[in-house]
Amino acid sequence: MEMTKGIEALRQDARDLFQAGVEAADPGPATARALDDYRNQIDEAQSLTLLALGKGAVAMAEAALPVLRSKLRRGVIVTTEMAARPVADLKVISAGHPVPNGGSLAGGEALAEAASEAGEGELVVVLISGGGSALAVAPAEGLELADKIALNEALLKSGADIVEMNAMRSAASRLKGGGLARLAHPAKVLSLILSDVPGDDPAVVASGPTAVDRRNARALEAAVDRLRMSGFPSDKLELIQHAVHESDIMPEVINRIVGSNEISLETVAQRAAESGWGVEILDRWLDGDVEEAARRFLAAARASEKKDHPIAILAGGETSVTVSGEGRGGRNQELTLHFARLCQDGRIDRPWCFLSGGTDGRDGPTDAAGGVVDAATWDRIERSGADAEALLADNDSHRALAAAGDLLVTGSTGTNVADIQILLLK
Repeated sequence: MEMTKGIEALRQDARDLFQAGVEAADPGPATARALDDYRNQIDEAQSLTLLALGKGAVAMAEAALPVLRSKLRRGVIVTTEMAARPVADLKVISAGHPVPNGGSLAGGEALAEAASEAGEGELVVVLISGGGSALAVAPAEGLELADKIALNEALLKSGADIVEMNAMRSAASRLKGGGLARLAHPAKVLSLILSDVPGDDPAVVASGPTAVDRRNARALEAAVDRLRMSGFPSDKLELIQHAVHESDIMPEVINRIVGSNEISLETVAQRAAESGWGVEILDRWLDGDVEEAARRFLAAARASEKKDHPIAILAGGETSVTVSGEGRGGRNQELTLHFARLCQDGRIDRPWCFLSGGTDGRDGPTDAAGGVVDAATWDRIERSGADAEALLADNDSHRALAAAGDLLVTGSTGTNVADIQILLLK
């Protein structure tokens, strides 16, 4: 598994650029920077409530405490089991993700109760990050957690788009679709959001606890029609429709994006340019099948390989994998393995490496964030005694990249703004 000194330096450049993107989305510093802009609102408030939900909730709350502590009356944090840890005297609840569990229900109820207790003259500071939709669940009256899980599964199978799914999830929840902000009325709300969605719409991140998606009415009708056709229980549908928030009463709300994939991608681009790379953005939200994404990167590399300076081809977003095998991996690992396969015959005529990683440090059900491959990756897999083609066909990208020494392992980063891809041509 030996690599030349030049290629290893190139791979380290890719890892350093990826780390710069992750650091740009570090929830703590991003929260602290944003709060500095709202000192007047904090100073004018008679008292404060702190509510944090999502994968980055703990880091965001820890950064907010020094600014809020003197007036803080109550605080609730709902996050993953991996991220949960004590934070001063705040209530910290660990919950299920991506599938809600009992902790999700307890977390949702705690957030709803704390928001409802806020009064006139109070400022409710809400810290939102990816994963919040599953981590904090507060079913509308008449529904239970099992109903919401069944609803989510039915929506995924119904062909509903993301707008329709969010409309239905909001209708079935006391928190989503601005529900948390409504519960806080007449208090004011300041919401700082770490976005993991394309477009960075506050109404979409964690299903918008403090923002209303104005497209919901029409989308809800479409979602209801899809669910009726799918055979979803009609009595549950009626409960959900009756639970739609009819009130337009909303407190004064400020929603601000403090970190996102776009911000991280721009940071990587800036850092690469400062280091002498000619920067090309392949896609500001890369999605679709990983094999097609690998082909797009190869086409971009072939189009740029004759340039007489180092090239960094960048993208961010979330690709997808069609799983037909029984192996382990994730979209980032499989994307890099597909790219290595496409390039095994030397189709890029200069030194290169390709990195794809999840900014949360976890790719699929594995301990890796993704992979870092180069022109010799496929040969290293084969020389280890593994069958690279068979492993790829079995969706076993983790085993294949481990055999090559090409896993990208960062550990949990405490943030989540989707994925970053970096192709370097020296």
